[in-house]
Amino acid sequence: MIGSRWALPLTTLLTCAAALAGSAVWQGQADAKPVAPVSEYEFAEMLTAAEAFLRSLSPAQRSKALFAFEDAERLNWHFVPRARRGLPLKEMSAQQRELARGILRAGLSRRGYLTANTIIDLELVLREMGESPKFRDPELYFFSIFGTPSRTTPWSFRAEGHHLSLNFTLVRDTLAATAPAFFGANPAEVRRGARRGLRALADEEDIGRELVLSLAERQRARALISEDAPRDIVTGNAARVEPLSPIGIRATELRPEQAAILVRLLEVYLGRMAEPLAARRRAALQRTNFAEVTFAWAGSTRRGEAHYYRIQGPSFLVEYDNTQNGANHIHTVWRDFDGDFGRDLLREHYRSAGRSHGH
Repeated sequence: MIGSRWALPLTTLLTCAAALAGSAVWQGQADAKPVAPVSEYEFAEMLTAAEAFLRSLSPAQRSKALFAFEDAERLNWHFVPRARRGLPLKEMSAQQRELARGILRAGLSRRGYLTANTIIDLELVLREMGESPKFRDPELYFFSIFGTPSRTTPWSFRAEGHHLSLNFTLVRDTLAATAPAFFGANPAEVRRGARRGLRALADEEDIGRELVLSLAERQRARALISEDAPRDIVTGNAARVEPLSPIGIRATELRPEQAAILVRLLEVYLGRMAEPLAARRRAALQRTNFAEVTFAWAGSTRRGEAHYYRIQGPSFLVEYDNTQNGANHIHTVWRDFDGDFGRDLLREHYRSAGRSHGH
C-alpha cells in the first residue's frame, strides 16, 4: 500500500499506471495519443468550425442559435428530456448539421465523438421499446453559441439533449474549459433488437467495478459510503458544485496496482475530449497531490444492481450512477469546482484585461 504520509504527485501514478497497464497508452484507450504540448491549432479549429456554422444559418436560425455571452442561458444546463433553447438538429439542413457536428468533433476525441453519437442514437432504441417519439427524438439535440467566436474575447459552445450536455468555454484560442460534461445512457445495455449488446458507457461501469472489487475488506469498508446508491448523481444539474462528503478511500491507501485502475478510470473520462483539451487536464492533474484524490462507492458491487461511485480531487469531481430502470440507466458527469463554464479562466482573463487598461 502507498503510504498516506507521502505527497505523491499524480505524475508518479500516471507512470505507474502506464507500466502496469502494459502499454504507454492506458488499457481501453485505443484512440488516445501521448501527452504532447497543447497546440493552438485544435482550439482554432473549433473557432473556425463555429464561424462556418454561424455563416450557414438564416437570420431566423441565427436568432435561436446565438446568445450573448452574458446570457443566463449559458449556465442553464440539464440532461433530461425538456424544452430547450438553441437550434435543434431538426431545424437544420444536412449541410448545417454537418457544420454543427464539426464544432463537436473539434472538442471531442474520436472515441468521445462516437460515444456522443451512440447516446443520441439510443433515442431510437427507446422508441423501439415503446416510448413516445415526441420525447425520444435523435433530432432534439440543440446547438448554442454564446458570444461571438473570437480569438480575443470569450465565447462558448453547447451541444445538449437527452443524456448529453457538452459545454466548451474558450477564452482566447489557447485556453478552453470543458465542464460540465455529461454523458448518459438509457438503456445502459441494449437487451433486444438489432442493437442488442450495445453498451455506450461500458468502460465507465466496468472499470469502476473492477476497482471496487480489487479492494481488500478494510479498504472496501473505507470506500463504501452507503449500502444504498443515490437515485441520481448527487450534484444534479447545479450551475456550481462544491466538494462532496464523505470522501471514501484516499488514493494513497491503494496498492499500486489498484491506483493504476483508478488512473485508468480517470482516463476514460479524460479521453472523451480532444487530445489538446485532455492533455491540459492531465497536466493539471499531474500537479495534484494524489493523496487528495479519493474514490467512493455506494450500493451493490454486482452487475445489474443499483450502484454509484465518485472520484474527487481538490479541483474536480467525477460522478457515476446506474440505479434507474433496474440498474440499466447510466449518468456520468465531470465537474470542476472552480472551472465549470470557464469561471477560473474568465476571472483571470478579466483581471488581465483590467491590468492592460490600467484599472
